[in-house]
Amino acid sequence: MRYLFVHQNFPGQFLHFVRHLLAQDHEIVFISEANNNHIPGVRRAIYRVPRLPSMETHPHLREFEYGLLRAEAVATAARTLKGLGYEPDIIVGHHGWGELLNLGDVFPDCPILGYFEFFYHADQNDVGFDPEFPPSPELAAAVRVKNSINLQALCLKNGYGQSPTQFQRGTYPGWAQEKISLLREGVNLDLCSPEPQARRRNLVINGVRITPKDALVTYVARDLEPYRGFHVVMRALPRILAERRDAQIILVGGDRVSYGTLPPGGGSWREFMLRELEGKLDLDRVHFVGKVEYDDFRALLRRSDAHLYLTYPFVASWSLREAMATGCPIIGSDTAPVREFITHDVTGRLVPFLDSSAIAEATLQLLEERRTARRLGQEARRYAEAELCLDDYLSRYDDLVSRITNRKGAGDDGQ
Repeated sequence: MRYLFVHQNFPGQFLHFVRHLLAQDHEIVFISEANNNHIPGVRRAIYRVPRLPSMETHPHLREFEYGLLRAEAVATAARTLKGLGYEPDIIVGHHGWGELLNLGDVFPDCPILGYFEFFYHADQNDVGFDPEFPPSPELAAAVRVKNSINLQALCLKNGYGQSPTQFQRGTYPGWAQEKISLLREGVNLDLCSPEPQARRRNLVINGVRITPKDALVTYVARDLEPYRGFHVVMRALPRILAERRDAQIILVGGDRVSYGTLPPGGGSWREFMLRELEGKLDLDRVHFVGKVEYDDFRALLRRSDAHLYLTYPFVASWSLREAMATGCPIIGSDTAPVREFITHDVTGRLVPFLDSSAIAEATLQLLEERRTARRLGQEARRYAEAELCLDDYLSRYDDLVSRITNRKGAGDDGQ
């Protein structure tokens, strides 16, 4: 088959599926913006957005305008491919940036399988979840407009959808969920595997040395920010450090903002929380290591004695899946995305997102009760083997594509 993939940051979340298809000798072309990533066997078509959204455009509409500009640029690249004789059997991409919106005009008979990540609501899920950051009066209008690309994508002719969790699929309106298949993502269980001997060796991460005598508490996010509970984790640290003199804390993540807003006064949330907790932390045992290489990330999870994963009711992180596969003893927030993976006191411990005291207590318990921590880690690994296997995920992906392309052959328009 001929596949056309689209994602502004090649290869996005399609890396494993693309490699899987190449091993089956499928033909793949990938439209994206320029970057240095490379997959042997994949032909790339680069697009460039001609301009940024106009400052005269209403602020709530600038993201939508940028999506339309991307859609036009991708369609131009697709017309070039078509002129060169490339006619895909299916188009696969992510709807978040608007890139797929015009491809039905270029390839009117080709099914489009789009990744639907999240449908925004002005009065539920992440908006207003954290009382520390109440939404501004004008936010509701901005959130409604934020779904403009989502709504356009749901109306595409020959359009089909996939979503990686039941929670994320459930954010979409009922009529839309009928168009979206649940396709649970998997992880490489060989790469992300437990290593019991890891606790018997020294570990060095970005210059931070952890010895076998240390009790290691870990936290991982793309960026250190409230959406992933960074602020409440930080407020739990003084008690953990005071009661466990052997505790070392490693926090992985950048200083930008992936979701939400910057802290009051600007700067990073790391700087903001360090100012708030000035004099309350033993900074010789709190280590901000920034973003780390994947091998270091896996080594950190394998060594972790207690891993903290928190999130607003929002998109679940890949790091949660990888931590479970690695057999980490996990303390997770009692929020819908996390409950979909972790059963309290079976595959981890769940704590109220906003309760730093409860986070500290749960962490101290796992550091003290090593047998319980091992049991939770082992059960997390068993869950990963049953539900998060990469090969099973790729097989389900194949099945979904087969159903879509067969429907096309039967005259089904995808709606």
